[in-house]
Formats: sequence, C-alpha cells, structure tokens
Amino acid sequence: MKRKFVLLLACLLAGVGLAIAQAPKTITGVVISEEDNQPVVGASILVKGTAIGTTTNVDGKFTISNVPSSART
Repeated sequence: MKRKFVLLLACLLAGVGLAIAQAPKTITGVVISEEDNQPVVGASILVKGTAIGTTTNVDGKFTISNVPSSART
C-alpha cells in the first residue's frame, strides 16, 4: 500500500511540473538608451522565433503576455 501511495505521489508531482512548464509566460522590462540612460519611447520588442511583440510606452516599459514556453527569450 505504501509503495502505491509513493508511486501515486510521484506521478502527481511529475504531472504538476509538466503543467507548470507548459504555462504561458509574461515578459516585462524597460528599454533604456545606452547614451544618456533615458527611457526609449516607442521601441519595438519582438519575441525571437514568434510573431509576438509590442512597443515601449513613454517610460520605456513593456509587457508581453501569453508567450508560449517554446519561444526563445
């Protein structure tokens, strides 16, 4: 009985780990100019290997939601 319980627990933990690994991710950040350390307004941000992207706001900040876990970041 104890062996079955341990096996069930191991399968449950493995399943949870796989489910979390497949969850979409959110990427956030700030784009700052190297020359004057000021935020870059309207910079284009693209996730490599996808067509997902956005632009920075007036503070240089951006957020990209629902990025698949298979995307390269």
